[in-house]
Amino acid sequence: MKRYETLFVIAPNVVEEEIKATIEKIKGVIENGGGVIDNVDEWGKRRLAYEINHFNEGYYVLINFTASPELPKELDRVLRISDNVIRHIVVKLD
Repeated sequence: MKRYETLFVIAPNVVEEEIKATIEKIKGVIENGGGVIDNVDEWGKRRLAYEINHFNEGYYVLINFTASPELPKELDRVLRISDNVIRHIVVKLD
């Protein structure tokens, strides 16, 4: 098991119920894949460094988790096809 973190940005026009549902969906992917979530840190709505899809703001969420090396590939796939997520990254921690 290795330690990872994922940071994703949800579009600012998404209502709060959908934000919570998106976060729960991502947490579910991690837990169903055999991962253990260490920390979920919701940074909230912040200004983007540059415009993405005509948005200047986004809702940032950081999740630290422990998982097998196969899980980040599936997590990346799910984040990539999620309509509410405008940017994401999954990083292996040392």
